[in-house]
Amino acid sequence: MRLLVTGGAGFIGSNFVRYWLDRHAGDRVVVLDLLTYAGDRGSLADVEDRILFVEGDIADLELGERVLEDVDVVVNFAAESHNSLAVVDPGRFFRTNVIGTQTLLEAARRTGVERFHHVSTCEVYGDLPLDSDETFSEDSPYRPRTPYNASKAGADHAVRAYHETYGLPVTITNCSNNYGPAQFPEKVIPLFVTNALDDRDLPLYASTQNKREWLHVLDHCRAIELVLERGRVGETYNVGSGVEKTIEEIADAVLRFTGKPSSLKTVVPDRPGHDRRYLLDSSKLRGELGWEPEIGFDEGMRETVEWYAAHRDWWEPLKERALVQETGWR
Repeated sequence: MRLLVTGGAGFIGSNFVRYWLDRHAGDRVVVLDLLTYAGDRGSLADVEDRILFVEGDIADLELGERVLEDVDVVVNFAAESHNSLAVVDPGRFFRTNVIGTQTLLEAARRTGVERFHHVSTCEVYGDLPLDSDETFSEDSPYRPRTPYNASKAGADHAVRAYHETYGLPVTITNCSNNYGPAQFPEKVIPLFVTNALDDRDLPLYASTQNKREWLHVLDHCRAIELVLERGRVGETYNVGSGVEKTIEEIADAVLRFTGKPSSLKTVVPDRPGHDRRYLLDSSKLRGELGWEPEIGFDEGMRETVEWYAAHRDWWEPLKERALVQETGWR
């Protein structure tokens, strides 16, 4: 297979590239990434000699057509993804996530790719009450509450439109919050881990009992592989572990695995539009394709903390690139 991975220098993308090469050594993998502040080519250093890397923008139609001329399958991870940054700079999210995705779809339509797989988020569905047992299914209405959520919802709609209007063979996965190695340290788990390792405060939003569903990045990669191999064209599949943790429980886990004191927890003002809870019904993926998460939360968190402790040379320079201070909301 000739595979294009957009956003392949980012967190999930780089893990997917490495996972795919380990499982499909004979495939040709092209990575397209703009290398914005959160993209790091160093995340691909150990597989650099096994990929073709193209630095560029998914919103560049001419570039997209050139790259896709020799590609069978697209896996689109490329996105601005940090909710906090979207609050202060929403335009960059709509440009990349909506216009960029539509432009890439157009390039795929013109070049006749065999599959366009789009990686999305649970956050397009909005949020759930903390005291409910509700979940989001693939048929749940889209009710995004933040600029990031809305930009990803717009991208999903564009993907479906290109399938319905032009017959482009697409699939979509909507995943819960990912964690694991090589995640940019603006996101909550690597932020907490790297701060704890340096004996710095862990900034918990005031709504400390807000919940997220947590999925190890390699379990996510396994799900995408199954969808590419056996998923039905035109379908959406939710990818969720079923494991919910509050923000405070995440902080406590980080402190436990780093051996740091609870006094590092500090409460800061909530981010505007801070969603309460997400939980996906992933029974379609499990029933149709036989997917199950393989990495338990404690195991995954322990390995994640160990990875950051052993890779200061990777994350320390990146801490300076973060564009938003989580303690600054008013």
